[in-house]
Amino acid sequence: MPEDIKGLIQKIQEEGIKAAQDKARKIEEEAALKASGIVAEARKEAERLIKQAKDNIAREEESSKAMLSQAGRDFIITLKREVNNILDRIIDLQVKEALTPQELGNMMNSIIKGCNKSSKEDIIISVSKADIEKLSDTFLAKLKNEAKREIVLKQSQEISAGFIISFDSGKSHFDFTDKALAEFIGSQIKPKLKEILEPIASKKG
Repeated sequence: MPEDIKGLIQKIQEEGIKAAQDKARKIEEEAALKASGIVAEARKEAERLIKQAKDNIAREEESSKAMLSQAGRDFIITLKREVNNILDRIIDLQVKEALTPQELGNMMNSIIKGCNKSSKEDIIISVSKADIEKLSDTFLAKLKNEAKREIVLKQSQEISAGFIISFDSGKSHFDFTDKALAEFIGSQIKPKLKEILEPIASKKG
């Protein structure tokens, strides 16, 4: 009987050890499985974050390139505008300086020489207040003699320099004011200026 009890005790111990070992092994396997899952999830999350970071960097690079490109285009547009404004101011100044009373007289004389002398309608010349005071009666008499027609000299508040001339008593007119001449000169120069600026714009764009 004692032998049986001893054997039973030994068996219980062995079975307990085995159960404990099995339990420990099961816990270990479960832990390993969970750890493996955690590592896989962590790796997946890390890959996601890396991809996201790369995408963000790529987007920022594209955005930076786009911003630089837009800045270049804006610079060219501003440059063109400023150059055109400067050119307009230079032309305006040059034209005004060129339209002295003497030069006005020469222009009027040249134009009137080519007019139709058989017409009976008045020639009307509109000038600025400053210029009407400088054009003498003697000069006006010479113009009338040249044209063989009546010439009316009028003051215009809208004219700062130059003149407007009509050969049909005001029904139609030819504009030789500083603004009209500056606009004409600008139309001749600006296409050439555009040709100069266009290659710069294409490089920046």
